[in-house]
Amino acid sequence: MAQARAGDAAAFATIYDRHAAAAYGLARRMLDNPTAAQDVVQEAFLSLWRSDAYRAEKGTLRTFVLQIVRNRAIDAFRRDRRHSVGQDRDDTAVLRLAAVDRTDDEVEQRDVRRQLRAALTTLPPEQHRALELAFFGGLTHREIALRLDEPVGTIKGRIRLGLQRLRTEVEVASCR
Repeated sequence: MAQARAGDAAAFATIYDRHAAAAYGLARRMLDNPTAAQDVVQEAFLSLWRSDAYRAEKGTLRTFVLQIVRNRAIDAFRRDRRHSVGQDRDDTAVLRLAAVDRTDDEVEQRDVRRQLRAALTTLPPEQHRALELAFFGGLTHREIALRLDEPVGTIKGRIRLGLQRLRTEVEVASCR
């Protein structure tokens, strides 16, 4: 990061290569819109390039980048919501209208996401937290272990068991 601050474009490109996928994944999950997610990631990295706010002693660069992305995604969500004021706020009506234009795959994906959100609430708190940090926080097993002050093997086990339980819950929900 010090090299990037000094204007080294290659150093910044390395930072981008290491963190862009996690940043996009987070923005995509938060916004559910690929174009808006790309815009958020672009804004976040542009902000990182222009800013000198990162402090290594406060956390990893990945965490810092993901925090910027999270904040930008929240801003984008609020902006979009403000533009929709006066429109029909009934979520079910919006989903019914939108479903006409969606392919069967998109509708199925929405159902699976809904089932996953519901299934996440059934997990023990330790598994839920580990999965949340891994998939929504973009952290590695090692980073999660450090943050939760647990062995890496314990974190891997919690994630594996949580994923197995989620798979079972979604399969059961799909059969209903």
